[in-house]
Amino acid sequence: MPSSASSFALIRGSKKTPAPKRPPVKCISLLWKGNWFIQEKSCKILSLLVSARPKVHDGFTTNGETSDSKKKVTTIDDVLKGLVEWLCAQLKKPSHPSRGIPTAITCLATLLREPLVRSSFVQVDGVKLLVPLISPASTQQSMQLLYETCLCVWLLSYYEPALEYLATSRALPRLVEVVKGSTKEKVVRVVVLTLRNLLHKGNFGAQMVDLGLPQIVQSLKAQAWSDEDLLEALNQLEEGLKDNIKKLSSFDKYKQEVLLGHLDWSPMHKDPIFWRENITTFEENDFQILRVLITILDTANDPRTLAVACFDLSQFIQHHPAGRVIVTDLKAKDRVMKLMNHENGEVTKNALLCIQRLFLGAKYASFLQV
Repeated sequence: MPSSASSFALIRGSKKTPAPKRPPVKCISLLWKGNWFIQEKSCKILSLLVSARPKVHDGFTTNGETSDSKKKVTTIDDVLKGLVEWLCAQLKKPSHPSRGIPTAITCLATLLREPLVRSSFVQVDGVKLLVPLISPASTQQSMQLLYETCLCVWLLSYYEPALEYLATSRALPRLVEVVKGSTKEKVVRVVVLTLRNLLHKGNFGAQMVDLGLPQIVQSLKAQAWSDEDLLEALNQLEEGLKDNIKKLSSFDKYKQEVLLGHLDWSPMHKDPIFWRENITTFEENDFQILRVLITILDTANDPRTLAVACFDLSQFIQHHPAGRVIVTDLKAKDRVMKLMNHENGEVTKNALLCIQRLFLGAKYASFLQV
């Protein structure tokens, strides 16, 4: 947890310094005025005061006092929303070149425990501002920033509305890349806990499998970690991934592979049974997977991916009754023909096979050998 967490605990537990019941609203205006020193201190003070305030539950504060003032709650809400606005502004365009973003992330790592802050942060599209900061770190300073950024994502992983934003960004691939290369235990712990939270939500589990997380988890388990929570989380993540793999159908795995744009010669590509059993599934969502497969021919740089894409198109042509017509209508022929002049032999071989099946049709194309 952030180093400021201990400060919050001391403030909450102090009998000599009672927590304020009402954050100073005027401090919000200082965030947008003056030099960086004033802005930074105002932000940190407000974060501490907000975190230390008595929480309201069913008309009573945590110390038992009645809280019947609607104005008080509204004032606190205004402070939180004002803070979120300033913090997001710092992530977009920091007031200080080296301290603006770290200060914002440190405060968010504390404030995102507040339901209203999570809600406000998601509403202003703040999740996407965190994603670029999830990257392997080399220095101590950047390591702390990475840790606190991942801590923010961990807090958001408990908040349902934030999951859609995490799913449609590159948050998951970046988290996997970080946990794969990091040796800092606290960073690995917070990322693993985040992945465990996301595993059974939406399509995250299938994506984790495609990103090679099962192998990464096995590698992590072989290392000497001292944190028992981390070891337990790794075991739970491993079991969850195994269950996820069992649930995935062969076409689900194929679909994920195509959507990620990284194709390899996994067994299903050359399995006639896979194509016979799933050929009509390609028709779903107006041939979405087939369209993406054709797009890969233009966008991919990896020779293996291009070769497999050409081969898969040839398989679709062979097994679908209207394969030739559909592929032609989707304007795949010219794209495949360009690849016949590719410098890689594997690509040219499979591009030629695809063109032959496109011209010959299923009746004669079935005689062609790979």
